[in-house]
Amino acid sequence: MIDLYTAATPNGHKVSIALEELGLPYTLKLLDLTQAEQKRPEFLAINPNGRIPALVDRDEDDFAVFESGACLIYLAEKTGKLMPADSKGRSRVLQWLMFQMGGIGPMMGQANVFYRYFPEKIPSVIDRYQGESKRLFRVLDGQLQDHEFLAGDYSIADIANWAWVRTHRWSGVELDDLPHLKRWRDQIRARAAVQRGTEQPPSSLDLRVDEPEKARQFAEGARKMLEQGQSKLGGV
Repeated sequence: MIDLYTAATPNGHKVSIALEELGLPYTLKLLDLTQAEQKRPEFLAINPNGRIPALVDRDEDDFAVFESGACLIYLAEKTGKLMPADSKGRSRVLQWLMFQMGGIGPMMGQANVFYRYFPEKIPSVIDRYQGESKRLFRVLDGQLQDHEFLAGDYSIADIANWAWVRTHRWSGVELDDLPHLKRWRDQIRARAAVQRGTEQPPSSLDLRVDEPEKARQFAEGARKMLEQGQSKLGGV
């Protein structure tokens, strides 16, 4: 049995989707980020960085894994699924996983902060992060032009990138001119395990529909979390 410490974020959903795809039994341990539960000592003992997601494998002497990419690799290697066993195939998957971890996630995350949460709107900064997110989307679109999935068969690389790409409207970036990325997004969204995984836990905001009041409330909650974080870090 695996305990998954998580919240309704792209990084959190990456791991719940993988668990659903792999058919592994798990217990959901929801953390309220608005109450800074991820900073409490009992969770810091699992993840010293105080971020979600993290997992504890009860079948392996309570082995703890933090960082969403590390969680995906651990689960794939534990089961022998969602990542090839041969060195070249494994490398291809890890390359696209690192692409998400080092590019898609950070750039979209910063776009979210300055486009949705930051009280002062700085157009040049918003343009910077939205533009870089769109550039990375074009890279994905190019790869998917001649490939059904990012690295051969469906893998943790697809799960990781999809969990972020699906939230593109929240970052203020559209996919209208990226047909291959849209095809891939819709194809993965149709998978039953992906649908279950994105409901573990469900988000209060459905990004596929226009809900201005819910969006405002969601952004306000995220803004408060940012302010709390800045206070604890002395404004840094």
